[in-house]
Amino acid sequence: MTRLAHETRGQGSPLAFVHGFTQTRTSWEPLIAEMSTEIEAMLIDAPGHGESGDACSLADTAHLLCGAAGGRTLVGYSMGARMSLVAATVCPGAFSRLVIISGTAGIDTEPERAQRRSDDEQLADRIEQIGVARFVDEWLANPMFAGLSIENARRDERMKNTARGLAGSLRLAGTGTQQPLWDQLPEISVPVLFVAGEHDSKFCALAERMHSLVPGSELHVHPGVGHTVHLEDPRGCAGVIDGWLSRSQ
Repeated sequence: MTRLAHETRGQGSPLAFVHGFTQTRTSWEPLIAEMSTEIEAMLIDAPGHGESGDACSLADTAHLLCGAAGGRTLVGYSMGARMSLVAATVCPGAFSRLVIISGTAGIDTEPERAQRRSDDEQLADRIEQIGVARFVDEWLANPMFAGLSIENARRDERMKNTARGLAGSLRLAGTGTQQPLWDQLPEISVPVLFVAGEHDSKFCALAERMHSLVPGSELHVHPGVGHTVHLEDPRGCAGVIDGWLSRSQ
């Protein structure tokens, strides 16, 4: 049975953080260090990553998140943002607020989802063939991560993952496996903040679309950064989240 490894730091408003693909729970440290809000931060290793168990489906991940982090403000980035949105729809009202950074509510059509599953299967095979170190270097060379400095990419942290875990995550919880949530977004009744980087046009459009469907949600397009908003500008991103937390109490 998959378990969610996690640790809790600090005291204050309870938040939980779910990272992106190839990262671990410690990827949130730069952001948390810059936040002025007093928070109790639950840092979670996603299934197939860090010290958590094997990868599992998005639905199973959602139930694990609801059990481990229910009652908290749930903050997710990229893969973690998708997991957070699924959890919020699987367990309505389980979380007090949501912060969705560079996320999506899913791919609209089945042919597109099937193509993405095929692409992710090839990527999973690639990880198993070349190993984590080479794959992470290839992964970070993607244009979407062009704004990351060597330091902020936190490569050493990503090396703690396994080929088995990362490949399983792609196969079981990749974007192509996600059933579209667009029709369910209007049912989300808790405060939501959508964040995307100005230079990440694809995810800016997705954030704008999600924002238009979630009543009372806020949208922030962060200037001067790409996909990894919270790592490219941890201080600026922390300030945005601080302000929103204060407004949405």
